[in-house]
Amino acid sequence: MSIAKVIEITASSPNSIEDAVKSGLKKAAETVKNIKGAWINETKAVTSADGTVTEWRVNMRVSFVVE
Repeated sequence: MSIAKVIEITASSPNSIEDAVKSGLKKAAETVKNIKGAWINETKAVTSADGTVTEWRVNMRVSFVVE
């Protein structure tokens, strides 16, 4: 029998949504083992006054198997 746990994290990137997700998962993997997947709950574009996207932010739930 295996048990999974879910944590919620927020990550950002000036480049893309995909890069924000990848960097968030990479950072989480430094302390969390057996990551199995992630659900992207929210996506936000931070903009400058002229409407240019300056940063992408994602809020995601990350699941991992508890040893």
